[in-house]
Amino acid sequence: MPQTTIRTLTPSETAAALPALAEILSDCVEGGASVGFMSPYAAEDAMPYWKGVARAVSGGETVLIVAETDSEILGTVQLGIATMPNQPHRADLKKLLVHRKARGLGLSRLLMDAAEDEAAKRGRHVLVLDTATGSPAEAIYEKFGWQRVGVIPQYALMPDGSYCGSTFFYKALGAL
Repeated sequence: MPQTTIRTLTPSETAAALPALAEILSDCVEGGASVGFMSPYAAEDAMPYWKGVARAVSGGETVLIVAETDSEILGTVQLGIATMPNQPHRADLKKLLVHRKARGLGLSRLLMDAAEDEAAKRGRHVLVLDTATGSPAEAIYEKFGWQRVGVIPQYALMPDGSYCGSTFFYKALGAL
């Protein structure tokens, strides 16, 4: 059984992890995930995105959590905590990504649990996210106790250029 570690990265750890994070994002896009990018999408194409995330981690705007299996980063999720002044209790869950070679190991659950724990530690008790309607991720979020709010048709494009709807979810940590 592989050894799995879930941890929140510091700014310097984020900078060191950029190549691995770029590989995960590229793999997910090339696997058909609608996560904001179009195919073809190589790991080097993902570097500008991850450099922006690294700046947000350094600025305290984003919490970056990774899943490592046998010391290799194979999954990640972000918690956007740079909210407007009237939303200090809320965070955005962003880019739950697991490399295809690590799917089925429970990394999504571990990453989501860690994100929820981090949110609670930071006083955030309402989490929101969106995902491609009909995607495997949509079923995962429901399984993890997230509440479906609704669907916006043709909200985004799949990596192949076809339209997809987006389903919006929230999760309350504790009683609202």
